[in-house]
Amino acid sequence: MPAALPFPLPAARPDLTRAHARRLRDLYRSAGWPCQDSLEIDLLAAGLLERVRSPAGHETLRVTDAGVSWLATVLARNRAALSAHETLVERVAQEMARAGRLAWTGLSLRAQVATGEAAKPQRWCVARPDVFSIRHTSVESYVEPIVHEIKVRRSDLLADLRQESKRAAYGDLGECWYVLGLDARGRQIGEPDEVPPECGVLMAQAQDRLTVARPAARPARAALPFGVWMALAKATPVANTDEDAQGLLDAL
Repeated sequence: MPAALPFPLPAARPDLTRAHARRLRDLYRSAGWPCQDSLEIDLLAAGLLERVRSPAGHETLRVTDAGVSWLATVLARNRAALSAHETLVERVAQEMARAGRLAWTGLSLRAQVATGEAAKPQRWCVARPDVFSIRHTSVESYVEPIVHEIKVRRSDLLADLRQESKRAAYGDLGECWYVLGLDARGRQIGEPDEVPPECGVLMAQAQDRLTVARPAARPARAALPFGVWMALAKATPVANTDEDAQGLLDAL
């Protein structure tokens, strides 16, 4: 068993935010020149920073041992959240593949969103859906593209819901669904009525179950633009693990 730390670990302090962690990390990487703003006041008061005066009289900031340990805790929490996000992305992609669809992850797709300006009513942007899928069909008008946006943190969900242009870009590509995961304590990170009504909502449950809380509105566009087809042609869809398992059974 590792020895106990000789200082308190402020990992559970609600007054320390992501901005505090980012500033502390920047100071750890830099020469420690102070900004003298409210973030540094909070970090100094929490004992995560200390002031150091040089023989010439210049004052710099240094991350304390407690600050390094807090940064390590934040890093571990971020890695755990990233792992949970990737796991849920893979689960949704597999569900799409099991439903007979072609699914991709990690795509960058060009989409058009409204600008509200008469001179230039539309502008191009790059959308990066967590999961993008289409029906496995040879008829272009039957592809029924779907975008799934995966969220495993409530803070990320709330920040994303404020980005109307991002949802508009997803809507230009196809149906838009939010997949609401569970936090570290197994609680839902959000409720369906928090998501805009034009978006569908999938709720992640225990035992790898996904339940439909609300269907998505069907977009007016029936076909995909040429640029999206080119992006799909250069990417590899997610493999259906059920097909691999069936192949093993057939070989027995």
